[in-house]
Amino acid sequence: MAVHEKIGIVGLWHLGCVISAAWSTLGKTVQGVDFDHALIDNLSQGQPPIFEPGLQETIQTGLSQGKLGYSTDPAMLSDCGLVFLAYDTPVRDDDTSDLTILEEAIAKIGSHLSPRTILIVSAQLPAGTARQFRAQLKEFEPSLELVYSPENLRLGEAIDCYLHPGHIVIGADDPQAGQTVTELFAPMQAECLLMNLPSAEMTKHGINSFLAASITLANQWADICTAVGADFTQVAAAMKLDPRIGKRAYLSSGIGFSGGTLGRDLKVLEAINQRSGNESPIFGTVWQYNKSRVKVVAKMSEAAIGSLKGKRVALLGMTYKPGTSTLRRSLPLEVASDLIAKGAEIRAYDPKANWNEVQIPAQLQVCSTAYDAAADADLVVLLTEWAEFKELDFQEIRDRMKGSTFFDTKNFLLTKFDQIRELGFTVLSIGRSC
Repeated sequence: MAVHEKIGIVGLWHLGCVISAAWSTLGKTVQGVDFDHALIDNLSQGQPPIFEPGLQETIQTGLSQGKLGYSTDPAMLSDCGLVFLAYDTPVRDDDTSDLTILEEAIAKIGSHLSPRTILIVSAQLPAGTARQFRAQLKEFEPSLELVYSPENLRLGEAIDCYLHPGHIVIGADDPQAGQTVTELFAPMQAECLLMNLPSAEMTKHGINSFLAASITLANQWADICTAVGADFTQVAAAMKLDPRIGKRAYLSSGIGFSGGTLGRDLKVLEAINQRSGNESPIFGTVWQYNKSRVKVVAKMSEAAIGSLKGKRVALLGMTYKPGTSTLRRSLPLEVASDLIAKGAEIRAYDPKANWNEVQIPAQLQVCSTAYDAAADADLVVLLTEWAEFKELDFQEIRDRMKGSTFFDTKNFLLTKFDQIRELGFTVLSIGRSC
């Protein structure tokens, strides 16, 4: 089966927009479909729904070259031999997956797909779902096939990450469909790992649960370091030199993981254990610990400056990681809520946050600069590692503050701590006895 030059993308938030933009740069003609009319109107004018470095410019170039098109009409997929299902799988408040939008999308597009079309699912699926979706798809036309190739993007560098992956997982129960998708991905020059559908699902679960456990272990070690007077930044640097761990290991102290991705996989594995009668609590325990981690900011802040009731706290960085505008499932927002529950008044600044995505508590004021956020603050807390925070004028921050405590929850400004202390700050960090 030849690899078609025109491909379809269904679902056009972060994942779908990145995939559509990336394939347009590789010479493919791309037809994007989503059933949100406002979203399609904006994309057709080159305006993606989320900030991602280079995304808007790439989409605008693709549109101008005629390589990209966006529509709400699923009939536009009829001449696409390969179609990606690329919705960002919604995650409920308890981190379980909501597959409704994916099920509905298959129902809407199934009758419009030509025989022998391959649906490539890049949205994250709980183990066992891909075969259910494959059966649903084949009810429309027996020759339709489904391949699961889970995304492995990092917000803030998603396009480059998609175009230059370390490897590509391709799950297929039909060998020919798997081979066709392998040929599609040939321009990526990455190793393609062919396996069946459940193995591809479990590969994603395995990677994310490993990362989640690593973050959880790192935070527990960091707390112990604080208790005994050790410096976890030094401990982590030494651990990363062990070849069995590696320099890119998730070994940094902080407030835990957010965004839903890692939590979603932990909940999937916990549910499988419970259904199977396995007596392993590890995945549920890691998830529970991470949920409790949000309280570390209030706990350490109260130890430093006393009760937070009536105190003004400036929060720097509210997206769950730098390089994105989304506030969905943002841990910094959970930190803000916990501080508000302690009686604090919050002033927050983030350089890219889309505040329209969330309901802002009355006790949280959004500021246009870090300096405005710091005005009359008793405490300044850095939550997200935006590069611009390394260029802040901390003398001005100090002059505007009422108090003098600076809390870097990520040790992001570690090399500047001595300089910041010289300006009269008390510096707090996680995993170090500052």
